[in-house]
Amino acid sequence: MLKGITYNDISDTQIKIYLRPLKISDAADLYQNIKSRRVKEYMLDLPNPYRYRDALSFIRRAQKELKKKTGYTLGIVHEDTESVIGVVSLTNIDKKNKNCELGYWLGEKYWNRGIMTQAVQKILQLAFEKLKLHRISAKSFAGNLGAIRVLEKNHFRLEGIMYEVIYRNRYWHNIFLYGILKSDYEKFFK
Repeated sequence: MLKGITYNDISDTQIKIYLRPLKISDAADLYQNIKSRRVKEYMLDLPNPYRYRDALSFIRRAQKELKKKTGYTLGIVHEDTESVIGVVSLTNIDKKNKNCELGYWLGEKYWNRGIMTQAVQKILQLAFEKLKLHRISAKSFAGNLGAIRVLEKNHFRLEGIMYEVIYRNRYWHNIFLYGILKSDYEKFFK
């Protein structure tokens, strides 16, 4: 499903990825990639410490949402190794108002290679072309420059700031609110 996303950027390594629904057998990959302190730093609702059974619970929840069509949480699969290196998701799908929320994370050793930008482009295609949604929103910690860059490269617009809404590591953090409309997607990606 959704094969053929190719990354080719400043790196001399070409990495091919594709997106697919998560399987129970992906739990070890998720667990290994999410253990990094830097990956967990900007995630909102992650158990701490994160255990293997948390990865299993996450996958089961994702599978139920996919079956009900209330969420699409897909693994980002490294084509050469067939391992799941991250996740991209459409959650909180409001069918009446045709909108949802985008979420994503990637294993630290795959950062700064354009992989997440490509994965988000592919899930936008799913959201706007297959699911016929009208709007997608996304949140990011103000300090998460990598996540913000992914949103900006995919033509999300900054819509607002929630000031000092998250208290973590003895500091209050701001959250940036982003959004993209189907018309923006069609303008930039069609």
